[in-house]
Amino acid sequence: MIQEAEVLEALKKVMDPELGRSVVDLGMIQNVQIDGGHVEFTLALTTMACPLKGRMSDEAEAAVATLKGVESVTVTLGELSPDQKQKALGMQKDEQPLAEKLNDIHHIIAVMSGKGGVGKSLVAGLLAVALRRQGHRVGVLDADITGPSIPKMFLDSHQRPQGSPLGIIPPETSTGIKVMSINLILENEDDPVIWRGPLVSGAIRQFWSEVFWGDLDYLIVDLPPGTSDASLTVMQSVPLSGVVLVTSPQDLAGMVVRKAAQMAQQLSVPILGLVENMSYFAAPDTGTRYEIFGPSHAESVARKLGIEFLGSLPIDPAIAIRCDAGRVEEEPAEAFAPIAEKLIGIVPEGKCKPALQ
Repeated sequence: MIQEAEVLEALKKVMDPELGRSVVDLGMIQNVQIDGGHVEFTLALTTMACPLKGRMSDEAEAAVATLKGVESVTVTLGELSPDQKQKALGMQKDEQPLAEKLNDIHHIIAVMSGKGGVGKSLVAGLLAVALRRQGHRVGVLDADITGPSIPKMFLDSHQRPQGSPLGIIPPETSTGIKVMSINLILENEDDPVIWRGPLVSGAIRQFWSEVFWGDLDYLIVDLPPGTSDASLTVMQSVPLSGVVLVTSPQDLAGMVVRKAAQMAQQLSVPILGLVENMSYFAAPDTGTRYEIFGPSHAESVARKLGIEFLGSLPIDPAIAIRCDAGRVEEEPAEAFAPIAEKLIGIVPEGKCKPALQ
């Protein structure tokens, strides 16, 4: 005979991705009914508009289906009452997530650009790959909530985060790089995330504090372009070791990256250096370099900002092909290796301090 206690124990493994706690602890499991081998219960959400409700329902059904004697499971979606919702959200605010207490991350590096289209996510991905090849334990936090591209570069479409008593467990790549992104918890990777600033900021905080990253030498944070709420949230609530700025040869890109640099400086976040992407194209037959976007301004921009110029990256169609196929880890990244080496020498020693509250 199946017992309600068994059902609830199984459901403790199912986590609310937004609140980072068990659906049982949050009071979301209601009206459990058992009829022979059939189990039925209500999964009460904080809002019926939750974009992750399908995934949560599937995980809850799968968790109960593993119990001995269970032949079928019915999950009915509902919504918490205002009082229940307040209690659930209060649990989130009043208690430091267990994952945040247990994570041991030595260095957190944000990759930032003043504008989109300069290859910021590519630089973040190649940096993670280069650090992992040197034997470091590495994770990538995709903070570009409305335009996530990190999962496409690293993972196949079937890999998903898993819930656990410790927090959300991020999927790992073939070489052991841990990855967390909003696209990994959407029902469909093409679904848009149409959220206002506070929701975006909340998701970023949760990816930092409620994901069980474990022991990492480096956590790379891929910021969205510009100086919006998301970048402000990361700089104010995540204990960054510093930021790497990414630009391209156009003078316009240089002007915008200066805005990003000033944002970091005003928030007292160290700027570790500047990387110029798409600096040139080397013809495969002759090796001749062509400056498709004009002559480089990166070194002069770095000098004016008083920061290190870390190096330049070429336009390479082969990289785009590997990224589209989720095989960025196969990229030789010869041009990036010296950039990573230089960056490692700049990152401050010692572990990051706890996040600001």
